[in-house]
Amino acid sequence: MGKQEVNKHTWKMALSEQKERKPEDILRDFRASFFSMNRLASFNWTFLDNELQSNKSSEFISELLKQTCLHPLCGKFPPSVRFRRIFLSELIKREAAGCDPLDELYDALAQVVGVEETPLCHKSYFLPSGDAVSLLENVAVISEGTTGLVTWEAALYLAEWALENPQVFTGRSVLELGSGVGLTGITVCRSCSPVRFVFSDCHATVLEKLRENVRLNGLGGGKSPSVTVDQLDWTTAPEEQIRRIRPDTVIAADVVYDPEVAGSLADLLLKILKCSAAAEILICSTIRNPETYGGFKLRLEAAGLGHQVLTGPVGAVFPYNRLAPVELIKVFRVQDA
Repeated sequence: MGKQEVNKHTWKMALSEQKERKPEDILRDFRASFFSMNRLASFNWTFLDNELQSNKSSEFISELLKQTCLHPLCGKFPPSVRFRRIFLSELIKREAAGCDPLDELYDALAQVVGVEETPLCHKSYFLPSGDAVSLLENVAVISEGTTGLVTWEAALYLAEWALENPQVFTGRSVLELGSGVGLTGITVCRSCSPVRFVFSDCHATVLEKLRENVRLNGLGGGKSPSVTVDQLDWTTAPEEQIRRIRPDTVIAADVVYDPEVAGSLADLLLKILKCSAAAEILICSTIRNPETYGGFKLRLEAAGLGHQVLTGPVGAVFPYNRLAPVELIKVFRVQDA
């Protein structure tokens, strides 16, 4: 069974399981999808419609509001104005067809109607512990000449993999390449007990947002783990900088999307392994363009690097599009294999 078929099978299984889920589970799912600004089409509206038809009561919508727009986290780290407006409009449409009007629903909508949209928003992702990783992101997928100001599927997948494989990070010094807004790294810091974590990127605006998100989630400031945010240019990074970091584990997510940077990344990974031979390198990619991704693997081979695809089920912790093919590989020097 191919990777895409596995993802489709997983998605169908998840939909099947939803049919037998309890109201409190559905409320938790709505909360997770709302705060991560997941696609509205992915919400379990069928359960809501059935609930309203069965009970003719607004009680479930009232509870739903408490878990979303009226949740304390929404006051502190709100999703975008447009997303909240559309979400509330969807609730009102269904409430009008199934039960009596709920004043607090219309009050919540009144708070976002007419409010000007900003280029920034917050997305929050709930960890198994119940705590949330909250990130300041750009609303637009591409802004200020970079795609690094939003969270991508491979970052979410790698974070889920890390939650299931904490031993790869526990007690180790970890370097993340192309950290973006920081979802994977912050999850590792909050849940996997590294002794040191180095976030890195090369884009000035991304680094600024990354530092803000690190602070937002209570990392740094002398707390454990030791956390730094470094500028790291793959084409010019000196060996001295790599030796200073001396990582035990290196991770990267959704960094293989541009053929022009594939060679620079391969050269950097070789440099890291020369400076820190025992480093464990994990690269996670959403395969949007098989030709580009295949080209990256050829550049690894040309640099004397091999790779192993890491397979196996990964628990669904965060809501995101699981139909997108994602691959996680471990990179190593061929002579060390």
